[in-house]
Amino acid sequence: MKTLTPSRKALLMVGVGAVLISFSSIMVGLTRTAPTTTAFYRFLFGGLGLLLIALLQNKPLLNGWKPLGVIIPAGIFLCCDLGFWHRSIHIIGPGLATLMTNLQVFIVAGAGVVFLKENPTKNFFLAIPLAVGGLYLILAPDWQDTGAAYELGIFFSLVSATSYAFYILFLRRSTVSRGADSALGNMTMISLTSAGILSIVIFGLGESFAIPEKKDWVFLLIYGLLCHGLGWLFIAKGIAGIPASLTGLVLLLQPTLAFVWDVLIFDRSFSITEAAGAGLTLSAVYLGSSGMNK
Repeated sequence: MKTLTPSRKALLMVGVGAVLISFSSIMVGLTRTAPTTTAFYRFLFGGLGLLLIALLQNKPLLNGWKPLGVIIPAGIFLCCDLGFWHRSIHIIGPGLATLMTNLQVFIVAGAGVVFLKENPTKNFFLAIPLAVGGLYLILAPDWQDTGAAYELGIFFSLVSATSYAFYILFLRRSTVSRGADSALGNMTMISLTSAGILSIVIFGLGESFAIPEKKDWVFLLIYGLLCHGLGWLFIAKGIAGIPASLTGLVLLLQPTLAFVWDVLIFDRSFSITEAAGAGLTLSAVYLGSSGMNK
């Protein structure tokens, strides 16, 4: 069997992580907890699961206080991403909100070129608009009739996209600065930091931490441990081994595969246009990654 190069191995890790986090929307849809509470348990269960792995493997979480200068901002941006995304969904619907949030790919690519001095291939620059166009074909049917708060919903989703992009960049920085072996400690601390921030938000808003039924515990545990904890651990392990710009593109697999799981698991009806959009996005992700060293 042919051995994968380090860059291909890193790309595979990010891809596997994207597949795992693509099940997030299914878990969120199945649980009946409030949106902010759902996000809190995602981070709490994911963080505690990663903490247990770190303790069993005797892995250090931090080497001094310096890494917190990257980890804490990553946690803040991750909370902002989810918080503003959830709010934009209530105003402009899940389709348009998800499309707008995934415009992170342009922000991450721009930061990669300008600040990280990355030099993407021509295929990559072609792949980005193709991938976003594919997402448009998938998500456009879910756009709802917009009301007076349309501009506010667009603003929230753009804040979400920017926060998502900065989270990706800070996560990458945390791994680059400390080495690939630090991914477990980084994601543990980011997750628990995010849980702490959201607990303050929930208290401040007077919302409840209650989990309604036993089945909600199951969905939240899967959401936290597998979708968030394991999924982002794979991404954190691979993110330093590929360009930041490519990471943003590969993460577009999340909303695309979420559509595929919806069709396969929940027997969702779909149109030729939506199917073409999924195919286009998947092809674009492959195209964008095809220029890497084999």
